[in-house]
Amino acid sequence: MLTGKQKRFLRKKAHHLKPIFQVGKEGVNDQMLKQISEALEKRELIKVSILQNNMDDKDEVAIDIAGGADAELVQVIGNNIVLYKESEEHKQIQLP
Repeated sequence: MLTGKQKRFLRKKAHHLKPIFQVGKEGVNDQMLKQISEALEKRELIKVSILQNNMDDKDEVAIDIAGGADAELVQVIGNNIVLYKESEEHKQIQLP
């Protein structure tokens, strides 16, 4: 569980990131969750974009992705989700 200070720190780091995954009208599936988990292991902090043709609630999509990828939900802003998961092998981000 992240503290408020840690979330602020991660939001600052994520500001300049571009989304590397997109959730379309098909929604979230197991293959997408596997790829997001792999990306989080390498990068620790990623953005996921929810496309306009996705009719699901963006907060529910964010919770589904965070739960399925075993990651921390940092922020949902607009149609973007910021996720963080501490890497086992490629630790890059030192949380305050």
